[in-house]
Amino acid sequence: LPQGEDTFKPANGSLTTHVLNTAMGLPATGLAIHVAQLQESGTQWTELAQRWTDEDGRCSPLLAPEQVKAGTYKLRFETAAYWQGLGHSSFYPFVEVIFTITDPAQKFHVPLLISPFSYTTYRGS
Repeated sequence: LPQGEDTFKPANGSLTTHVLNTAMGLPATGLAIHVAQLQESGTQWTELAQRWTDEDGRCSPLLAPEQVKAGTYKLRFETAAYWQGLGHSSFYPFVEVIFTITDPAQKFHVPLLISPFSYTTYRGS
């Protein structure tokens, strides 16, 4: 690969995230993330994993390809603890991003952009 090119290429069927601290223009390092799946009853969540972002703000993968099934998932980002660790207060104690996977063979990348008083998410590639 050319120098400086990103070597991270998630496999199809994987679930990944990338968290950026937009207030400081840096990756959000050491942020805790809980991964849960909604049960068929539609009322109970089952936690599948807990991960922390690395020095690049990534968790790769949140779930292994064989763990990704069709269904509704939730990523809970522990933003208050992250901001407190940097000596800042924040408005949102945590951010929950809920999404549905219909084709488990695809790759799913769910980025999160955070600041103490806002957040944005989207389906990445």
